[in-house]
Amino acid sequence: MAKMASPMAKEQGPMKKKSNLAIRIWQYRYFYIMFLPVLVALILFYYLPMIGVRFSFYKYTPFAPPTFVGWDNFRRLWSTPTFWDAFRNTLQISIFKLFLNMFLSVSIALLINEIVNLKIKKAVQTIIYLPHFLSWVVVASIFMIILSPQGGFVNQVLLSLGIIKEPIYFLAEEKWWRPVYYFINQWKETGWGTIIYLATLTSISPELYEAASIDGAGRWKQTLYITIPSIMDTVIIVLILNLAKVLNLFESVFVLYNPLVYHVSDVLQTYVYRLALNANAPDYGFSTAVGLFKSVVSCILVLFSNWASKKVRGRGIL
Repeated sequence: MAKMASPMAKEQGPMKKKSNLAIRIWQYRYFYIMFLPVLVALILFYYLPMIGVRFSFYKYTPFAPPTFVGWDNFRRLWSTPTFWDAFRNTLQISIFKLFLNMFLSVSIALLINEIVNLKIKKAVQTIIYLPHFLSWVVVASIFMIILSPQGGFVNQVLLSLGIIKEPIYFLAEEKWWRPVYYFINQWKETGWGTIIYLATLTSISPELYEAASIDGAGRWKQTLYITIPSIMDTVIIVLILNLAKVLNLFESVFVLYNPLVYHVSDVLQTYVYRLALNANAPDYGFSTAVGLFKSVVSCILVLFSNWASKKVRGRGIL
């Protein structure tokens, strides 16, 4: 009897699992309905466009049928100086911005943590968070007015103090564009970047500070030997997670750059944008090849970040 029952039990196992799955789906049906629009948007805007990757192997413009060219677009990519300029700019701008943002976010979080008055602390947090909620178009408009060589606030102050004799075109000169870009980017995003560090600081046990105070450690030594070591794991994790996104640079550059500073400001995504939407000779095949190259490099960075996360945290990000 036991031998006869075992095949029936094996058949009932998968059926029972399917039944339980159907019950769970029905039980949480409203959550699945809420998730449905997100799933549809994900498929429409992320997965269906991947079909267009095939055009990286074609010569394709809107005015002629696609012609298969194999690896020609990639060979052209390797031999195009403007592509390598954009790739180099992307890495330089992204990596410098990443470390600068991390340094300022940690520093400001430590300073805010030292504010004793709760009302002042909340007011400071609110003020530095606000720029994050402005769109990049609005931010670019504000700073174009402030930095304008024709009546801009910054130029007026520098001229009145005698520091300069002629107005400076901050966003139209190669030597000024990157410093200005970094400043604007940090003004907008640093406050938002402090949130995770402030949350980590609140989890540090007050007993550690009390013990250090009894031993004669001042605020500086407490910060140096208790606060900073306590948030280092968070700093490393944030660094690893952001490393996977270093090539995703578009909007902040697009609204601030212009043809006069392409050499120092053009990044991969703006380069692809210009290639694909060139009014004179749009080249969808070559721009798709550049985009595919960026995606492959981004995938490698994600895998590296996942490996580094496993080494640091014991678990990956994927």
